[in-house]
Amino acid sequence: MSNLKIPIIYGFGIAIALIAYFLLLSIFGLHVNPLYSILNGVIMAVGLYLALKAYRKSKGNRFKFEKGFSAVFITGINATIIFLIFFAFYATELNPDFLDQLITMWATFYSTDLASVLFTIALMGFSTSIVLALTFMQLFKDSWNTRDVKKHTP
Repeated sequence: MSNLKIPIIYGFGIAIALIAYFLLLSIFGLHVNPLYSILNGVIMAVGLYLALKAYRKSKGNRFKFEKGFSAVFITGINATIIFLIFFAFYATELNPDFLDQLITMWATFYSTDLASVLFTIALMGFSTSIVLALTFMQLFKDSWNTRDVKKHTP
């Protein structure tokens, strides 16, 4: 699998899982409670971890930190953008009353529009992606605790 395909394929996979989870919550009427969005982070974490494993495998277990970080972060960006498109469609076309239901879970004196909610979701998705990319790269990076490093240090 080429390096370009991994962020696209895994980004779509993560987005599909996020959309399926959202729709499952909506069946039970739980999609208006922001508490349940905590599992979005778990879905994102699993997907990004699998993307990094696939990237590492495609590179023969040897890759630069920056390239691995970029692959994981771009995967998260792709997933977030796809989910945002779905969310905007859902909130405007499939369930126009959704935002009112969502906001009443927080407070009644806020007048929040779709753009504010989409911005918040994008911010959460992008920040989750960057934190998880940095975290997972610590698991997959090469160790500097080798005999070769000792040769090059005073």
